[in-house]
Amino acid sequence: MAVLVSVLAFLMTLVGGLAAMRVRDQRHLVLGLAGGLMLGVVAFDLIPESLDMTRHSPFGVPAPMIGFAAGFLLLHVVEQAVAIHRAHEEEYAPHAHGVGSAGLLAASALVLHSLVDGLSIGLGFQSGTEVGAFVALAVVTHDFADGFNTFTAASLHRADRRPALLLLFADAVAPIGGAVLGTLVTVPDAVLGPYLGTFAGVLLYLAAAEILPEAHSLHPRVMTLCATGIGLVAVLFSVGLAG
Repeated sequence: MAVLVSVLAFLMTLVGGLAAMRVRDQRHLVLGLAGGLMLGVVAFDLIPESLDMTRHSPFGVPAPMIGFAAGFLLLHVVEQAVAIHRAHEEEYAPHAHGVGSAGLLAASALVLHSLVDGLSIGLGFQSGTEVGAFVALAVVTHDFADGFNTFTAASLHRADRRPALLLLFADAVAPIGGAVLGTLVTVPDAVLGPYLGTFAGVLLYLAAAEILPEAHSLHPRVMTLCATGIGLVAVLFSVGLAG
């Protein structure tokens, strides 16, 4: 049952990625919406879920929040490393290197998150059909945002869409793989909680430092702000309905 339900997550993720691809002529609105979706996923889904999973508090701080700060800092370090490399590239012979590395890293983190989503479906059905159904509903309702964000993040600052398409497909398949694992193994919440917190930090950095500034750089701010608000509210209602 868990694997069959995860196929819905696969389809919803692809629909989200397709939506991101089809509106490239309105890139600022796409980025504004993606920023709102990411903020909503962090605030209304990942952080609450991670805090519910574990009560472990090293140094008096919840473990997921330590992961949150670590994830935010990790992406900042990656971005600064890329920026330093670009700033000194004139000192070397002509060469090619990855552009938009932070976006690819965040998209890869989304793939891992989708794997955990599928794992959650499998573990939920281990606890009972009703629990599994509620977990699956929560996963499917936000997988549209996952697909949308994966393609948008992976294609940020990149003309070549192939990495974004590959990561989108990986993100769509990940819940199925996770559901299979979830029927076979048990992963302690003490591990999943900090991971989700770390992932939330990665997403927040990408939204605040990359996607939203890019969205507002050359386009009317009112419509972009509206798109961001729509994304935020959409996740709020999605999580509320799923709960």
